[in-house]
Amino acid sequence: MRLFAFLLAVLFYVPTLTAQNAESAHPLNIGEIRTLHSGILKEDRTLNIYLPASYEAGKSYPVIYLLDGSIDEDFIHITGLVQFFNLMFGMPDCIVVGIANVDRKRDFTFQTDLKELREKYPTTGHSEAFIRFVAEELQPYIEKTYKTDGTRYLIGQSLGGLLASEILLKRPELFTHYLIVSPSLWWDDESLLKQAPALLQKHGDQPLYVYISVGKKEDKIMRREATALRDALRKSGRPNLSLDFWEMPDDNHATILHGAIYEAFKRLFPYKD
Repeated sequence: MRLFAFLLAVLFYVPTLTAQNAESAHPLNIGEIRTLHSGILKEDRTLNIYLPASYEAGKSYPVIYLLDGSIDEDFIHITGLVQFFNLMFGMPDCIVVGIANVDRKRDFTFQTDLKELREKYPTTGHSEAFIRFVAEELQPYIEKTYKTDGTRYLIGQSLGGLLASEILLKRPELFTHYLIVSPSLWWDDESLLKQAPALLQKHGDQPLYVYISVGKKEDKIMRREATALRDALRKSGRPNLSLDFWEMPDDNHATILHGAIYEAFKRLFPYKD
């Protein structure tokens, strides 16, 4: 009889415990999702936005623009680095804008006449429109919606690094800090890299910080191109350009991003006792 009573109690206890647990669950929120319609791109674009816990409408904040900023891409782990460096290294409170992808090959590459690339990647070649979207729609929207202090970071890897390099060389005024990881400068037979010296002479010497990183275990072409971009920047003769270059000793193209951005933040916000 006692065994029966015990089993009966367990039978009714378990659902009750489950119900109590369910009642105590709450959503885990680290930001907000906004939709911005782009007239330039003729589509809606999803923005994943991280605001610091102490966010106040009356304060001004730097903004980190993250390419490949979808939830299932780089938004969460890069935001984690921002939170960590804010807590432990004195990084200022920052807003993170993750630009979710629609077609990264389309948005991150400029036009090419190379038949092989056009056949293999038929949607590519529209970075000019995407850069216009960033300059004319995205940045004004963010600055209207949030109070910003004029400090703008851009983070891009691989094709995102190619786009970040293109903006740096063609529209450098759009950002104050460029964090470029493993840029795919092989695109269009390295035409952007070949134009780099001339492009660097077209713009004023506004203050810029550029960080370039590549993995020592990446393809030798990727390493050579990243180094060539560094050299072009070094030779540009711009005294207001601050340049850091770092080869990640144990990383390949798949593993480099998190560690490379960690290193960039460490250089920008060194630890102080």
